[in-house]
Amino acid sequence: MPLASSLALLLSSSALAQTQPAPPPASASAPTPITLDQAMADPDWIGPPVENAWWSWDGRDAYYTLKREGATIRDTYRQPVAGGASVKLDGAARAEIDAARPVFDAAGTRMAFVRNGDVFIRDLRSGALTQLTATEGAESRPQWSEAGDLVFRAGNEWHRWRADGGVRQAALVKAEKDPAAAPKPDDLRDRQLRLIETLKNDRDRREAARVQDAQWRREDATRAPSPVYLGDDVSIVDSALSPDGRWMLVVTEPKSGDHGQAGKMPKYVTESGYEEFEEVRVRVGRNAPMPHRLWLVDAANASATELKFDKLPGINVDPLAEMRKAAKQDALKGDRPVRIETDGDGSGPAIAWSGDGQAALLVRAVDNKDRWLATVDLGKKALDVRHRLTDPAWINWGFNEFGWVPKTGAPDTLWFLSEHTGYSHLYLGDGGKPRALTSGKWEVSAPQLTRDGRTFYFTCNRAWPGDYEVCAVDASGGAVREVTSLDGVEDFTLSPDGTQLLVRHSDSYVPPQLAVVPATGGEARTLTDTRTPEFKARTWIEPEIVQIPSSDGAGTIWGKYYGPKTLEPGKQYPVVMFVHGAGYLQNVHDKYPVYFREQMFHNLLVQDGYIVLDLDYRASEGYGRDWRTAIYQQMGTPELRDYLDGLDWIVKNKQGDRDRAGIYGGSYGGFMTFMALFKEPGTFKAGAALRPVTDWSQYNHEYTSNILNTPVLDPEAYKRSSPLELAHNLQDHLLIAHGMMDDNVFYKDSVMLAQRLIELKKDKWELASYPLERHAYAHPEAWYDQYRRIYELFDEAVKK
Repeated sequence: MPLASSLALLLSSSALAQTQPAPPPASASAPTPITLDQAMADPDWIGPPVENAWWSWDGRDAYYTLKREGATIRDTYRQPVAGGASVKLDGAARAEIDAARPVFDAAGTRMAFVRNGDVFIRDLRSGALTQLTATEGAESRPQWSEAGDLVFRAGNEWHRWRADGGVRQAALVKAEKDPAAAPKPDDLRDRQLRLIETLKNDRDRREAARVQDAQWRREDATRAPSPVYLGDDVSIVDSALSPDGRWMLVVTEPKSGDHGQAGKMPKYVTESGYEEFEEVRVRVGRNAPMPHRLWLVDAANASATELKFDKLPGINVDPLAEMRKAAKQDALKGDRPVRIETDGDGSGPAIAWSGDGQAALLVRAVDNKDRWLATVDLGKKALDVRHRLTDPAWINWGFNEFGWVPKTGAPDTLWFLSEHTGYSHLYLGDGGKPRALTSGKWEVSAPQLTRDGRTFYFTCNRAWPGDYEVCAVDASGGAVREVTSLDGVEDFTLSPDGTQLLVRHSDSYVPPQLAVVPATGGEARTLTDTRTPEFKARTWIEPEIVQIPSSDGAGTIWGKYYGPKTLEPGKQYPVVMFVHGAGYLQNVHDKYPVYFREQMFHNLLVQDGYIVLDLDYRASEGYGRDWRTAIYQQMGTPELRDYLDGLDWIVKNKQGDRDRAGIYGGSYGGFMTFMALFKEPGTFKAGAALRPVTDWSQYNHEYTSNILNTPVLDPEAYKRSSPLELAHNLQDHLLIAHGMMDDNVFYKDSVMLAQRLIELKKDKWELASYPLERHAYAHPEAWYDQYRRIYELFDEAVKK
């Protein structure tokens, strides 16, 4: 397609646009023109967002990290909370800083944290810093006991620090055969030991030495603890030691389990000059995640007991039984398999020990239709269920945090999040019926409990789904109160003394920045502004937050509308609709969008005469359980209904031209572009599908099986949700763009659809391939090339 003259004008002098600062806007209300070259340039020109932030031990300074310009390096800065310039920390200065997520002892006199994989203790009375480890390994999970001891993890080993005795190994579990276990009967072996006395004597002496060493180890307090052996048929997945070092919970999976056939992704442009292959994930249904087993280890006595899951309510009921029967599959035998998931970095949240040695854990069914919160009865060596969440669709990936309330009178009290009412809310449970601390058609996320156990702080979206603030509620109950009024809270952390909040917040055109807010509420004091002068000098189109009624009664579809400040009377405008990725992601909010480049592109489109609508379609985050699970067994159906309603709305309310509409998006947005063009041919004159899913049978198990079950059990769900099955309906213009090193949505997806379109003898489509890009493009040249093609597509097939 030849470049339209309007695009040529926008792209002219692109080299100059990258090196010269933008001129100041003509007026405060006029947006500064943006070129495509500038919008897709390395985001260093915008200024780095504040990525991580945490307090110094005394609450006087904030630390944060920024990406270094022209590099992938992250530098650490110290910012005085009282005001003044920030300082980049280098060299020896980095050895004295604190780290994020510290844990405090019961007396409030010391805190422990992990920095660069090593464990440190800070004395909060003097500020003295003590380093406990200096290893190449990665230590994690520091936790204090009520007696003031600290335990932490190093691989699958656990260590304990005592103020009066240094660091020592506290427990060791091995996935090996117990050398003390009696051997299985064997006639040949027994005959040789009976007839060859030398063999028998050597065996007896070796065994006597082993028994003597084990006895000495138990009786000698200076020795490391005896290892506990779980057998050689398991692999250790996770472990968690009680703060007093007495008990350990260990999670295992079968060592010989079949995880399914991994894919082989070819890489063509390589440093070696030769083609290379990278192993990538297994496809959905090609073997479910391995089931877990749970062991309670008595570290003092070097013994292990398996904790059974058979008392979990509903564990013996198969919610997919009818599907198995219809698919002529064997019925599930016994209880459903379960997993005790962790978040991968060793910090939980699947297992939590209280300071006084009580354990709680979160268990998921492998089919993800049940989630249980249980505690461990150490005397009976059994699980006690505290809460069950069940869903005929699937349990959410988020809103699963839980922990122990410090002892403040009510014993054995857990706090946890649950979507029991359809929205994530905060609950307390002491073994009886859980008590809700929050309620309503809004969501609680990222709760933090004060050290005295009296107050919960959390992010909330009470005013409207995209307005995120820090809220608080007393653990004893009462009204929820909003502590901040920043509209776009990203996350926060309490100061060591609990009197202030360090808040990362953002806005539509302001990447995440830092502010300090009193914990009781009040005015926020800004600490950072990392935007470049060039970016700050620009005036942008502020998206209008709009509410669109759903035609099928599902409720309000929230959206962002981009358009001229004043619509020209009688004029109809070409329409571009944007579809965000991930499915479960929120883009209609008052925060800096993940799609900041696309937002600048939308400014460019408005400059050139378009109007743009971006929707949080069904399955988007922030709107509760029913909105999320509306796509169960029908991906691409309710979401498309939302976009058709959006098109109706923009035509009725914003002078959109129904006959000149286009649609685009990446990942899930690419999939939805296909569904729009293939299920409603002629409605959108053109679509751009970027890094798109073309058939869900090619995607991963953890995400896809939640929504569509598996291809064997629910083939109709996969069929109705597959662009490949609908490609014969294509009649409009289509651009497919895909990174060839994409290890999330494989490039193979787009290749399969290309072959299908070739066989169907379709025209008006093209495939653009990017040899060095993964799912998230990393290079400005690829961003520019992709969006040049999108702009040309809309210019030729929609605008004209």
